[in-house]
Amino acid sequence: MKWNHALKDYRFYLKIEKGLAQNSINSYSSDVQRLISFLEENHMSSSPISIQKTDIQQFIYNLSKTVNARTQARVLSGLRNFFNYLVFEDYREENPTDLIEAPKIGRKLPDTLSEAEIDLLINSIDLSRPQGERNRAILETLYGCGLRVSELINLQLSDLFFDEGFIRVIGKGNKQRFVPVNVYTQKYINLYITTIRNHIPVQKGFEDTIFLSRRGKNLSRNMIFTIIKDLGIKAGLQKKISPHTFRHSFATHLLERGADLRAIQQMLGHESITTTEIYMHLDKRFLKEVVDSFHPRK
Repeated sequence: MKWNHALKDYRFYLKIEKGLAQNSINSYSSDVQRLISFLEENHMSSSPISIQKTDIQQFIYNLSKTVNARTQARVLSGLRNFFNYLVFEDYREENPTDLIEAPKIGRKLPDTLSEAEIDLLINSIDLSRPQGERNRAILETLYGCGLRVSELINLQLSDLFFDEGFIRVIGKGNKQRFVPVNVYTQKYINLYITTIRNHIPVQKGFEDTIFLSRRGKNLSRNMIFTIIKDLGIKAGLQKKISPHTFRHSFATHLLERGADLRAIQQMLGHESITTTEIYMHLDKRFLKEVVDSFHPRK
């Protein structure tokens, strides 16, 4: 079996069997492609079937010269998934990455915004422009529902169940979940829909998409990143922010106010509670700050 055939079959498997989004498929594939490029550059003729642990160790060692430990660990994880697929399909008897230890990395706490910083960002939006109402509705939805950027741009009018107080979200692996949406967020989504969206000439195929460009098509991930980055600069925030910052802030603020961790897990669409538990670290940091600030023996 040649590498290009194995990678093509793997991509098909990720799409059909695993139901992954295209961005995830591309990410997993890029890890394998890095290994392929390394083998070609070093004239190593190993195939997906014959490659050994030592070959991959050489690759990871070479990779360590150019990327940090977190990226090394992610690439190794991607390769482990690829070779697990080959084992699953009986192309190999064992996974050559099983005994390779991932680099030790510290657990990175996600960046968050305070409630005041959220308000500052939203208040920086120029509502005199048509896209102003849209951008306010976008930020209120990201923060009010804790959505991933891919979930936001794919949100449909038919996903809104405001009478019941929920929106339907299609998350990773096309998994569906219902997320509560408060009346405050509902107000700004409805305001955008009635005053701006309903007056945009919508292009075919995007009739049900909520957040549209001026040309009547869905917004890209990059456009959402740009909108938020520009607002951060305008608001004078020194933090590096992205759409995911609102998701982290959503979870953190709920936890700080006493929300149950498992409820947050369901709303975020985390498959494992372990992923959500990182917010416990944030909460502990918050509690420490309270003691440091207000305890009489400080």
